[in-house]
Amino acid sequence: MQGIIPVIRHALMVTGFVAVMMLVIEYVNVLSQGQWQEQLSDRPWGQYFLAAFLGATPGCLGAFAVVAMYTHRRISLGAVVAAMVATSGDESFVMFAMIPRTALLLTLLLFVIGIAAGALTDRVLGRRLTSTRPCCEDFSVHGEEDRQLFAKEQIVAQWKACSAARGILALSLLGFMLAIAAGELGPPHWNWIRITLLLMSGVALFIVSTVPEHFLEDHLWKHVVQEHAPRVFLWTFGALLALHFIVELWQIEEVIKSSKWIVLAVASMVGLVPESGPHLVFVTLFEKSIVPFSVLLASSVVQDGHGMLPLLAHSRREFLMVKLINLVVGLAIGAALMVMGA
Repeated sequence: MQGIIPVIRHALMVTGFVAVMMLVIEYVNVLSQGQWQEQLSDRPWGQYFLAAFLGATPGCLGAFAVVAMYTHRRISLGAVVAAMVATSGDESFVMFAMIPRTALLLTLLLFVIGIAAGALTDRVLGRRLTSTRPCCEDFSVHGEEDRQLFAKEQIVAQWKACSAARGILALSLLGFMLAIAAGELGPPHWNWIRITLLLMSGVALFIVSTVPEHFLEDHLWKHVVQEHAPRVFLWTFGALLALHFIVELWQIEEVIKSSKWIVLAVASMVGLVPESGPHLVFVTLFEKSIVPFSVLLASSVVQDGHGMLPLLAHSRREFLMVKLINLVVGLAIGAALMVMGA
């Protein structure tokens, strides 16, 4: 049981950080009314650059926006490849919580690789695979009622008639901040990671305390808390617990290290699953220095969280094509780095 307690604490810290960042990004997106996704250039390299940038933003929102623009015939298939190579979905939040320095390097590499893969895709395949069917999917942005996210006259009234969602979120964030400050969750000593966690949690608490009820219920409570947070916790806890038993109790670390080419192939194949979570197994293995960076990078190139699900609904053929391209790119980059000893 003593070995399980650290696993639970680690999972809670990661889940809390993911939820906080998702709250903030949801707030920024709705505050801007999604205008950032209108900035895609008609020039191909502008498409690759901005699609990769949207994909590299933590979470699935940027990837969803790219797919929506593709289904509206505003960008090429290569731009979709660029975004899906660059994105790590919700796992990017987890990686920044667990391995922040590596996560930053990984994000930059994925951004560059995504641009190159997107350009190569369009050069080889042209626009023959670009869909011509209309689609009504788009980024979820509400109307005029969400534009005033900070109305001073409403804040006091909202707290006088405090909803259960607002109260639970505020108390949870306060508890999370106290646990971080006391060293119960996160780093045991004061450092930039602890300060960042506290600052971002404070921003999230401000958002929860001031946004209108409609935004709180639809964007924060239903989307972040009910849909994403439980899944992030279960996947994170499951991956950490599995690694605890497999590595620490069964002592198979050397077996994994001696089978790195097989692990590379497995990590890349697991990335084909359009789901946030399986990738965390390889993030955890890398954190424990059991698999090399090449495996983590290959897995990150292929996997895209939930970002591809809208494309799966739009066209199974194009979904499979993008996934196949990403698999080839991930295996090639991962193999090259592994040969070089990375």
